[in-house]
Amino acid sequence: MQKETPKTVKYKRMGFFKALRMYKWLYLMLIIPMAQYILFRYAPLSGLQVAFKDFSVFKGMAKSPWATPIFKYFSEMFGSPQFWNAVKNTVKLNLLDLLFGFPMPIILAIMVYEMRSLRLKKLYQTLMYLPHFLSWVIIGSLVAKIFGTSGPINSLIANMGGKPVNFLMDEHNWVVMYVVTGIWQSAGWGTIIYLAAISGVNTELYEAAEVDGCGRLRRIWYVTLPCIMPTIVIMLILRLGQMVGIGFERPYVMMNNMVRNSADVISTFVYDRGILNRQYPFATAVDIFGSVVNMCFVIGANLITRRMGEGGLF
Repeated sequence: MQKETPKTVKYKRMGFFKALRMYKWLYLMLIIPMAQYILFRYAPLSGLQVAFKDFSVFKGMAKSPWATPIFKYFSEMFGSPQFWNAVKNTVKLNLLDLLFGFPMPIILAIMVYEMRSLRLKKLYQTLMYLPHFLSWVIIGSLVAKIFGTSGPINSLIANMGGKPVNFLMDEHNWVVMYVVTGIWQSAGWGTIIYLAAISGVNTELYEAAEVDGCGRLRRIWYVTLPCIMPTIVIMLILRLGQMVGIGFERPYVMMNNMVRNSADVISTFVYDRGILNRQYPFATAVDIFGSVVNMCFVIGANLITRRMGEGGLF
């Protein structure tokens, strides 16, 4: 490799400053997203030290004494049965979401792409995307009204001679409703990514497969799926990175006291201990644990996919 001389470095610097002058307004626009990341993503990381301190609201984070021993709240966390129950519920619900929810956007994207009518394609896309823009408070209220003990579904079952079903009061039925509702809310929006990936597939591959006598299903299996496999792998890695992390709104809105044993997840556990009971060091320790485990899942999934010959995130 040719060694850089001071002259070439000077030219590179001049090129950078020249680009900075030419595109100064574009670089100026970067200030807002950079400030947002610094203020709301990186600056709050200093608060992680609360997990290692006997934190007091009146003394503040800087003047609060360090815990003795330093991992006091982590030991308390690992010795809490409620914590392990929350971890078990989080992993179980995320695994069910991964098993049933992850393939659904892929299937919907292929079905929409294979539709011949452009009007129907746009109609189905619009109808599938709409649930994503609804708040979980609205979705939870709709589910409670429709599938409640006095809702239209149970009224229909009773009119047909059956017994009312406790969709939201029975733990097993609640888990099914949780997964189905999540698929309904997110599957349509997830199809956008896969539709974009399918649209980038070379049409000559489909023509060659058709010449070789492949039907529609064979073209999907041997052309579409292999071509969008890198996108599927990346989305799977990102999904695995949330295996111990779970959104707060969805389980909190759908949860009730009858199913708390199966519905209490890490996010609701942190809310209960940290906000309601003001156990800030303990809740911070739980949050650190979830973040570390999620990072390990991302690194492990990325390593496995690279060993299998697929492109990873890094």
